[in-house]
Amino acid sequence: MLKYNFSAEVANGQRQPSMPYLCLLPTPPQPGEGKTCRMEQYSLHQRHSSTAEPELGIGIVTETSKGRIKVHFPVSGETRMYAADNAPLRRVRFKAGDTVVDGSGRSLVVEHVHEEDGLIRYSGQGKVLSEADLGNMRVQHGPEDRLVTGEVDPPVAFAYRRRTLQLDHDRRISPIRGFAGGRIDLIPHQLYIAHAVSERYAPRVLLSDEVGLGKTIEACLILHRLLLSGRISRVLILVPDSLVHQWFVELLRRFNLWFHIFDERRCASAEKGAPDGNPFLDDQLILCSTTFLANSPKRAAQAVAATWDMLVVDEAHHLEWSPGQPSAGYAVVEALSQATGGLLLLTATPEQLGLESHFARLRLLDADRYTDLASFQAEAAHYRATAGLVERLTGADSLDGADTALLESLVGEARCKELQAGKPGVRQIVVQELCDRHGPGRVVFRNRRSAMQGFPSRRARLAPIEVQDDKARWLEIMADEFRADHGFPTLLAPYMGLVAGDDPRIEWLAGLVQAIAPAKVLLICKRKEKLLALETALRKRGEWNLGVYHEDLTLVQRDRQAAWFSEPEGARMLLCSEIGSEGRNFQFAHHLVLLDLPLSPDLLEQRIGRLDRIGQAADIQIHVPYLVGSVQAVLVRWYHEGLNAFAENLAGGEHIAQEFGERLLGLILGAGTVGDTMALAALIDATRAFQADLQQTLALGRDRLLELNSFRPEVAAGIIADLHTEGERMVLEEYLLQTFEFHQVDVEDLAPRTYLLHVHPQHAGAFPSIPEEGMAVTFDRKRALAREEVAFLSWDHPLVTDAIDLALSSGTGAASFGLLRGGAPGLLLEAIFVLETGGGKHRAADRFLPGTPVRVVLDVGGRDVTERYPAEDLEGRLVPGDVDDLLENEVFVETLLPQLLGQAEALASERAGLLTARGLRRMEVTLGQEIDRLVGLAAMNNHVRREEIAAAVAERARLKEAILGARVRLDAVMVIAVG
Repeated sequence: MLKYNFSAEVANGQRQPSMPYLCLLPTPPQPGEGKTCRMEQYSLHQRHSSTAEPELGIGIVTETSKGRIKVHFPVSGETRMYAADNAPLRRVRFKAGDTVVDGSGRSLVVEHVHEEDGLIRYSGQGKVLSEADLGNMRVQHGPEDRLVTGEVDPPVAFAYRRRTLQLDHDRRISPIRGFAGGRIDLIPHQLYIAHAVSERYAPRVLLSDEVGLGKTIEACLILHRLLLSGRISRVLILVPDSLVHQWFVELLRRFNLWFHIFDERRCASAEKGAPDGNPFLDDQLILCSTTFLANSPKRAAQAVAATWDMLVVDEAHHLEWSPGQPSAGYAVVEALSQATGGLLLLTATPEQLGLESHFARLRLLDADRYTDLASFQAEAAHYRATAGLVERLTGADSLDGADTALLESLVGEARCKELQAGKPGVRQIVVQELCDRHGPGRVVFRNRRSAMQGFPSRRARLAPIEVQDDKARWLEIMADEFRADHGFPTLLAPYMGLVAGDDPRIEWLAGLVQAIAPAKVLLICKRKEKLLALETALRKRGEWNLGVYHEDLTLVQRDRQAAWFSEPEGARMLLCSEIGSEGRNFQFAHHLVLLDLPLSPDLLEQRIGRLDRIGQAADIQIHVPYLVGSVQAVLVRWYHEGLNAFAENLAGGEHIAQEFGERLLGLILGAGTVGDTMALAALIDATRAFQADLQQTLALGRDRLLELNSFRPEVAAGIIADLHTEGERMVLEEYLLQTFEFHQVDVEDLAPRTYLLHVHPQHAGAFPSIPEEGMAVTFDRKRALAREEVAFLSWDHPLVTDAIDLALSSGTGAASFGLLRGGAPGLLLEAIFVLETGGGKHRAADRFLPGTPVRVVLDVGGRDVTERYPAEDLEGRLVPGDVDDLLENEVFVETLLPQLLGQAEALASERAGLLTARGLRRMEVTLGQEIDRLVGLAAMNNHVRREEIAAAVAERARLKEAILGARVRLDAVMVIAVG
């Protein structure tokens, strides 16, 4: 591993004797005896800069007496006294082409420079300006200025800067930028969706993967990639109240994205300092609850007025809508969506509230496209025929005459002939076109768990409880509990069995927790009141490590309870009301107790989904206690025998609820008669048959098209391969260890590729990502996933950005001087230029032409010798030297150096033309393909927004202008003395 000690190299760079290369430079005659003495002759009014404190600016000599000199620095207001024989001062000498100003602020472009009576005189434009008459000016800190004033670093610092520039370019143009930095498992379908969506301009899509497939991760990956590439900068995320802090933690812990949580208290506080301001303009990345904006017209109007690049809405199925009667939450999101370029809607159950509700979500994505519910319903009928055709094509089946006719109408005669001729790859292209152009995949992404790998098995643990004493009373208590759960009038005191503490389920639950110790248990029930009664009853039985999670707790309290449950020595059991069934992830637990069952199959699936998720390491034990003969027993049998919902993932739950909901409810409320047993058996049979037909219908129709278009394994495999390759390379690790050593960051080995970092107090501001108490980091993804307290370092991490910004903004290595032993005496000039598109407003061009280093090496005669002196060869041979002798030669400073830099810039500009053309071609191919695809889609599938095509065309024009306007800038220069 490469390690450097810059300070040691500087210390070892002792003064060298006069070099033979000086003989190559003509030395003009000097006044008087000539420069035979190195000691500076100080005179009043001379201008000097401090090599020890360059931040003081340009100083003026105000006193010279008794071997001491006094210098006043007007810009900083400081005065210093120095011993004349070792003052840390360097004469400020402007050169031809510079602009200087006099005491009145009048400027002069320097044409000639000469010295007279100890003072430098600048002439130009027919005027002469003495050094004594200069106005207050700052020291120039360009690379050439650093060089001519002797502010040079050792060659190893120059090499570090050159390497930093190249690594910064490589990370910005990397095809996996934004994907590498997430502290996540590399799940193929998540990465594919993030890739597909983030490639679009201002994407507006519905992410509707089934429960447990990671929609939040997908949304965060999309945001991370778009933010890092500069394509978006202002983001608003709206989530349910209960998920605000969970989203905040996920964004920060997994992606190092710091979002600001907004609520009424924060907005009111901001308005105290700026009564007429808009608090939503104070920050770029904002997270708040949907309810907060829905309940405050003032805050909603401010949020809309703030404008955003991207809006993200989680649990979007809660946005209720009907024609002419949108809910307050829906109205807010609709107003925001109309004023925002990009939109991500997240819901695991896109049709949970029916087709009308699903249509309402799609209206938010594109109101022009989804204008009529009836047309939308009719359109869905066409999916089945297309899906059947896709099914036969993916199965390599032969097509009959009807298939061929349909295919020709969908993709055209020419494509059909290519397919019939057996042209390689055409079948896959046709499938892709069908999914893209004739399904809903432009706006909806939905993956099914059945097509994914990595899920454990579900184990249904039904627990029938027989009541021997006073059975009729307990059946009535259970019936009354069901009525209380679902808002029906009750006859008894609510949850009286749990309140009294003699409910048979309490005894059963205590036995379960003891039997499976030390495993953790998540319990979900419908109501907070039931949960609190259960908690009281359990605590009366002894010491319990119980956590509680319900809607009356504050967000912070809920987070603390969830965190306590997640700790190995924390709560053994977490009691949740229904609020715990959405969003929260508890896959570290393997036992789920359902004290009651919801009437909605989709809600049951969401409950189970708290544990049944990607990342679950063991089979899930689903415990369902119920009293034999009770109303709960009806629900248990219906779910278990009719739907097999405890053992398998349930799709199409809303269709099932619409078909059987009233019939099921009637049976439950009338439970207790002999006829109910026969009616329940009939209901179970009918449900089982209906579900089988429904699953076949979904598989043949819309779901199949969505599945094919929502996950393309070959694309995901390529992304994952690139991520694995990058993760195994040592380049980042070597670079950061080099950086830490340079800036005196203490690095302690903890494990392979894992370190503990501590910043010295004097360098604390250089690395804001490292806290005062230190920071454990790893370059190993597996270790980062296993140890949440260890930061995962990748090219996307803010610490890497800190290191690169520190290297490039501090001027480290911008000017250097080195000695190259061996060979004929002479001089070389190495210049590093950066081809750039002009700053932050063109950050989106980074994808195609990020800041690109251009290296040029010239000999003393101005000949291009770049290929003769490769960077890696010079790095091992250069040693520090003393540049003062060279800088005292006016021919070098005033004539040769400017000429060489001018020739180097001309060569760099010539090479930059090729780089610019390459970047432009890369952009036009990428955006051109997407625009052509959109135009083709628009001709056959009105899922494509007109605005999307226009925006993509405008973006191409803007990027073309930016790329063609790229210019080279001198970033670093090194003079090399050979011999």
